[in-house]
Amino acid sequence: MLTFALSKGRILDDTRPLLRAAGIDVTEEAEHSRKLILATERADVRVLLVRASDVPTYVQHGGADLGIAGKDVLIEGDSTGLYEPLDLGIAKCRLMVAVPEATDYDALMRRGRRLRVATKYMDTARAHFAGKGVHIDLIKLYGSMELAPLVGMTDAIVDIVSSGATLKANHLKAVEKIADISARLIVNQAALKTKREAIMPIIESFARSVGAQR
Repeated sequence: MLTFALSKGRILDDTRPLLRAAGIDVTEEAEHSRKLILATERADVRVLLVRASDVPTYVQHGGADLGIAGKDVLIEGDSTGLYEPLDLGIAKCRLMVAVPEATDYDALMRRGRRLRVATKYMDTARAHFAGKGVHIDLIKLYGSMELAPLVGMTDAIVDIVSSGATLKANHLKAVEKIADISARLIVNQAALKTKREAIMPIIESFARSVGAQR
């Protein structure tokens, strides 16, 4: 039995064509199911529905053999024991620094004072600003990130940006890109050795589908 860890939402929606091509589409509507373990069209493959941030953890610790996770989650977490064979080229966005529209970001960075930054990507943000020699105080938030600078709690935020519409609606602007983000196929390294004959055809099917879309 192979176990695939997925999260509900955009990544699952964008992944459905790849799953179908590999013959492992789920047999019921995942978005409306209360089940956390779903059967697929293949008797030897099941799907776990978990939080997006937990997908790498399930794969890393053997709760799942394969998974699909955003690169933002992967760069923020510990990737020990994970093999990342394929950029699926879906769920594309950017991890950005954003500030209020009236802020002169270059001047802010030159002042030499500590910046206050809100984000849920603590390690990634810390490494980014450290690489620029900028001292920061981090405030961890999980949602409504745009509020933090609007109420004077922080100077900037580090968050995922897709269209930029949410930033614009809240009078913020993206000023610096930290990374391009997309969904990646990840595999437990131990499972790749012990279940190679079952896993490799799935990786190859995904690779063909991704290649055909490019």
